[in-house]
Amino acid sequence: MGPEGEQLGVVKTMEALQRARATDLDLVEVAPQAEPPVCRIMDYGKFKYIQSKREQEARKKQTVIQVKEIKVRPKTEEHDINTKLKHIRRFLEEGDKVKVTVRFRGRELAYASQSGFEVLKHIVDAIADIAKVESPPKMEGKTMMTIVSPTVHKKKPAGGAVKPAQSPLAAEKQEE
Repeated sequence: MGPEGEQLGVVKTMEALQRARATDLDLVEVAPQAEPPVCRIMDYGKFKYIQSKREQEARKKQTVIQVKEIKVRPKTEEHDINTKLKHIRRFLEEGDKVKVTVRFRGRELAYASQSGFEVLKHIVDAIADIAKVESPPKMEGKTMMTIVSPTVHKKKPAGGAVKPAQSPLAAEKQEE
C-alpha cells in the first residue's frame, strides 16, 4: 500500500524500498503471515504513536477487579463481625472480590472444621443478597478461606468523586 492507502500490487522488495525513500517515508511490514507478506509505506514513528494511543485507550476502558481480604478468628465477637460485614459489602459494591479468611491458633485447630465453617456460613448468609460464593470454604494450613464475588459488577469511578444525579426540577430551573 502506498502512503495514501492506495494499492500498489505485488512489488519486489527493492522497488518498494526505493518508493518509500522517494516519498521520505518508511516501508513497514503489516502482515508477515500473509503470502506474499503485506507491507505499507508510512511514517513508522507516527504509526507507533497511534498504536500506543490505542493501547492506552483500551487500558483505560478495562476494569481491574481486585481481591480484598478480610480476616476473622473463630472467637470474633458479633459486633466485630458486623463491622467486617460492612467492609465486605463496601468492597463488593465497588466491584471487588473478597477473600474471607478464618485463622486458627492452638487448640482452635481441633474444632477448626466446625467453628470456622459456622463463621464463614454466617458471613456468606449475611451478604447473600449482593454476593455469590466463588470458591467454597476450604482449609489451607491453619486457615479456612472462601472467596465471594459480587453478583452485579459496578464500574469504579475513574476520576474519584461521582457527580450526583440532577433532579428533573433542578433541570427545569436551569432552562428558564
